[in-house]
Amino acid sequence: MSDKREAVRNEPNRREFMRDSVAAAAGVAIGLSAAAGQAGDKGPQKTRSYNPEMKYKPMGKTGEWVSAVCLGGHWKRVDMMVPGVFTGKSWLNAKLDDPGFVKNRYDVVSRCIERGINYVDACTWQEVVTYARALQGRRDKMFFGFSWYQEEMRKQEFRTAKALLGTLDKGMGEAKLDYVDVWRITMLPQSGRHTEGEVEEMMQALDTAKKQGKTRFTGLSSHDREHIKWMIEKYPKTVQVVCTPFTAKSKEAPADSVFDAVKKHGVAMFGIKPFSGNSLFKGDSSPDNPKAEEDDRLARMTIRYILAQNVITAPIPGLINEHQVDNVAKSVTEGPLAKEESEELEAAMDCAWANLPAHYEWLKGWEYV
Repeated sequence: MSDKREAVRNEPNRREFMRDSVAAAAGVAIGLSAAAGQAGDKGPQKTRSYNPEMKYKPMGKTGEWVSAVCLGGHWKRVDMMVPGVFTGKSWLNAKLDDPGFVKNRYDVVSRCIERGINYVDACTWQEVVTYARALQGRRDKMFFGFSWYQEEMRKQEFRTAKALLGTLDKGMGEAKLDYVDVWRITMLPQSGRHTEGEVEEMMQALDTAKKQGKTRFTGLSSHDREHIKWMIEKYPKTVQVVCTPFTAKSKEAPADSVFDAVKKHGVAMFGIKPFSGNSLFKGDSSPDNPKAEEDDRLARMTIRYILAQNVITAPIPGLINEHQVDNVAKSVTEGPLAKEESEELEAAMDCAWANLPAHYEWLKGWEYV
């Protein structure tokens, strides 16, 4: 049987999916305050790739449960595992058809499934194609977050509903996806620079895709706290999921916090850049690096810190090998940080903040959320 036929055999039936999507939309219409707790009716034991050793949280008002730590799409240091896989300086220049790279991504996804990690967030065309391939034949094992940021709101020509829907169709076609679980459009980092008309076009695209059965849930990614809050409050039925930065420095703002809107409207909040763009780590992430054990501890403490911020649905770190999957899964079982661990992590984050590269200085604006 070909890979394509095998994938189709394992996909949910499109008619069933459309039926379930309509039912879900009707459930949202009943009332947002009630919908925020609907995931409890289903129970985490019935979620994808359930593992009793993993903890699960409601994915906002969607009625689904996702693992307390999920898989981010980035593979920034995967060249430590597959030497020579980058054709340039950027990790986005990875040779996607390199056999070592294909195996690496397949193995990481497989270990995630084994450990009960059931959501992958893909935000570039490279990630969408790569993770769709890694999930071929087992699409029902993980929730799939989709963004094709190269042809979304960050570019002027993709700020209409028609253009955005064209991007979704193109991406689904190239990745051979029959549907996506979450279409979360990537906006300008400071999304408040978008006009209200552009935001309205984006929301129209998201609503249309949901009605067409191409995506189950909808949302956005932005680094602009005030604008995220405004969009959640103005479009509470459409904004079901947001992806925002959240590090071991982040905490709830004392007043007018984004958390207020997230909690009120039952929005799922996935935290990107949990390790501050790898600035937290002492080593290079290679398995035999002398700092590997220390970095593993820092990674686990960071995940534990973020998990203690209950408004966060899940951090979504990029992971380059099966050991890193095991490490973040272990953090879920370790509980709250002890006082000395908090102090150690705070000191490590002070160093990370001091060593942030220029293109990540904006992370400091996410200390108070």
